[in-house]
This record gives sequence, C-alpha cells and structure tokens, in this order.
Amino acid sequence: MIKLYGIANCDTVKKARAWLTDRGQAHTFHDFKKQGVSPELLAPWMQAVGWETLLNRKGTTWRKLDAADQAAVADAASACALMLANPSVIKRPVVDWGGDITVGFDAVDWAKRI
Repeated sequence: MIKLYGIANCDTVKKARAWLTDRGQAHTFHDFKKQGVSPELLAPWMQAVGWETLLNRKGTTWRKLDAADQAAVADAASACALMLANPSVIKRPVVDWGGDITVGFDAVDWAKRI
C-alpha cells in the first residue's frame, strides 16, 4: 500500500493524490497538520533521502522563520528538531512506496513505480 504524507491544502499534495487516484492506485494519506510527524516517521525518511532533501528551504514556513532559527539548522539533528516542531517545513509529499521513500511529485518517476 502506498502511503502519502503531506498537508491536505498543499497544491503539490493535491496533485499527487489526484494523480494516484486517476491511475487507480490505492493509497493512504497522513496529514501532517492533523496527525503530526513523529520521530519514528521522520528518522527513516531522513535516512532514505537525507535531511537536506527533506527540509523545504523554499517554502513559506521556512521563509517565516527568523534568521537565527534558519541559521541554527546545520546538521541532521538540528534539521530533525525543526521538522518535528514545524512539520510544514517538510518538503511534500513524502511517499512510502512500500519501503522506498521519495519526496516531491514527479509523474515520470511515479509512473515507473506503479
């Protein structure tokens, strides 16, 4: 079963969910805002794709952080702490394809997976 993680009102997440549905791919959705992100979820994602990929430095949440909080993110531990405190700073969607983790929506890559 495909597990998709993100925020329900995120345009990229909406597009990803619609893409899966349009192709008849059963999937579950975990909303960061409503269900949160636990260290047990975040750790394997960081191991699979790296904290640099997972941390969305282009999004609104990152831009709203003060400069000191942004500068404090220098390694995996500090990135993990920030993402746990502010799940909206995680790049979306995170997808668990049954053990293989991807971040972001890429229709070409996804088509190869299904």
